[in-house]
Amino acid sequence: TAFLHGSLKENVYMAQPPGFIDQDHPTHICHLKKSLYGLKQAPRAWYEKLQSALFSMGFQASHSDHSLFVLHQPTLVLVLVYVDDM
Repeated sequence: TAFLHGSLKENVYMAQPPGFIDQDHPTHICHLKKSLYGLKQAPRAWYEKLQSALFSMGFQASHSDHSLFVLHQPTLVLVLVYVDDM
């Protein structure tokens, strides 16, 4: 469910899914505004949203590991992100 809340920077379009086809406009396509599970842009959109939130709280990204965020105020706080997309 983590990937369902990411905003997309690119324009992404998809065919109407089976069972949800608009009978008045069966050849129309859908313009996605949020990422969908299984969409190849979804992990990047989710990561960018998480990264933005952590940066707004004062965290800094590690130079050696993109999944590690560090905050040094007043004590050391480490956030290591792991997502198992199963």
